[in-house]
Amino acid sequence: MSAAPYKFPITILPSDIDFMGHVNNARYLSWVQDAVLSHWKKLAPADTAASRLWVALKHEITYRKPAFLDDEVIARTVLEQVHGARAFYHTIIERGEEVLAEVQSCWCCIDAETLRPARIGEEIRRFFFQPKD
Repeated sequence: MSAAPYKFPITILPSDIDFMGHVNNARYLSWVQDAVLSHWKKLAPADTAASRLWVALKHEITYRKPAFLDDEVIARTVLEQVHGARAFYHTIIERGEEVLAEVQSCWCCIDAETLRPARIGEEIRRFFFQPKD
């Protein structure tokens, strides 16, 4: 099974810029969260997306190059694996062909009512993963 990359456009705001004149490192994590949640909402059935929430368990980020106010930036995220209630994503933040940052992250799916971990079953997984040819 494989998942297609999901591209999420990023708008850099003046408030994203730090004292050094480039995007503050903390913003990259917000972008990853926005990309992952957008991916979930786009592919999951509407009733499932409404009944589940996501919390981050772990982020490992490698910064390669800075981003600046007028840059056109995209987060390209791939759901690599699902295990129980956990989802593992690899996200690359890019400016054209340049990699600005790479992020490995682990997320926990939770039930929106009980706030308890919610297993990601095959009925949901099939919306994200396609059989390899």
